[in-house]
Amino acid sequence: MSYTARPWSLLEASYRQLQSFRPNVAVLPWGATEAHNYHLPHGTDTIEAAAVAEGAVELAAERGARCVLLPVIPFGNDNMQLSQIATITMRSATQHMVLRDVADSLARQGIDRLVVLNFHGGNDFRQMIRDIMLDVPVFIVQINAYQVAPDAYKLLTVAQGDHADEFETSLMLHLRPQWVAPLESAGPGQATPFKLRLLAATPGVWAPRNWAALTRDTGVGDPRAATADKGRQIFRMLVEAIAPILVELSAASRGDFPYVICDWQRRYGSPGAQP
Repeated sequence: MSYTARPWSLLEASYRQLQSFRPNVAVLPWGATEAHNYHLPHGTDTIEAAAVAEGAVELAAERGARCVLLPVIPFGNDNMQLSQIATITMRSATQHMVLRDVADSLARQGIDRLVVLNFHGGNDFRQMIRDIMLDVPVFIVQINAYQVAPDAYKLLTVAQGDHADEFETSLMLHLRPQWVAPLESAGPGQATPFKLRLLAATPGVWAPRNWAALTRDTGVGDPRAATADKGRQIFRMLVEAIAPILVELSAASRGDFPYVICDWQRRYGSPGAQP
């Protein structure tokens, strides 16, 4: 049997491979486990995060980047979806500790660049990243993978939607068609409109959406125009948008702005102390 382990995939790589490869960027895919209408699996966000991250790291490695793909985190912030069956939520405080421990582990081993590749709209790591970078000598980047290729949305027949819609369904028809139920079984993904219209129409204003009140079938956006060919094109566009970011980050030297490490402990003795 031939040996096929890829040195840039942590689940596959041996220690000897990693010693030779010496990654300097870690990519952490982060998804969620929640209902996705009647036709997509609960693990849709996790599958998408893992697949896009894998594709981007592989392409970046072909272009000379020294990135290592970490195992995917399967639980997201789903506090508004707990009316569903077997949807799992991870509170922001828990996500913070998981992300901090990953970052701290990597930094202690000389990997000081971490990319969080997110594929769940309920996840937002920006404040966590600022806090972690205050304590840990690491540079962290958040990539919302579903936002990196705006032209991908031009492929869609139905413009509106953000959950188990035409975009996600097409992507899953490309990635895991065997786990997509016939589209005739899908609900229409109709969402309750905001009665408080200024909360939806005013730039810079945000409010959480209670999922049980938002949609009957758990979807937001009609998925029934989805195709595997659209999914193939979307996947390629996402991967090709992310891979150059990884190549650039891997080639960077510390101090190339904004790749700056705030090592307060070494500089001042303890976090927050005066110089």
